Amino acid sequence: MTDNPLANPGIAHPDLDEATISLLIRTFYSRARLDDVIGPVFEAAVDDWDDHIGKISDFWSSVMLRTGRYGGRPMRPHLILPLESKHFDRWLELFEATARELCPPAIAQAFIIRARRIADSFEMARASQRGEIGVPRHSTR
Repeated sequence: MTDNPLANPGIAHPDLDEATISLLIRTFYSRARLDDVIGPVFEAAVDDWDDHIGKISDFWSSVMLRTGRYGGRPMRPHLILPLESKHFDRWLELFEATARELCPPAIAQAFIIRARRIADSFEMARASQRGEIGVPRHSTR
């Protein structure tokens, strides 16, 4: 038996629903767009915010509720952005604060666990792209 909640192939939390995911994503991106660190990266990369928020909501629905609504490949768009460690750190800081503010503790923690692993995955892929060996920095804390 494992303590890793990601080893369970079911939904992330039985009380989680699409409305909560939508609220979290919309609130997070409204804050992220104004942020001094990650806002400029998002503003340069995203042309249609409604479309982007829809795709990201589909992504999180697939991650958290196993809906299969997201059919994209999220890694590639992130590999072409000028991202540094500070961007991943700030993304997580804002995302985690928003999740904790809007969600009950257990649901917030379910989002945070997955967000940290996603950040590690993207950050390690960026390192690999530069010929470096990256190690997880976020999911291990």
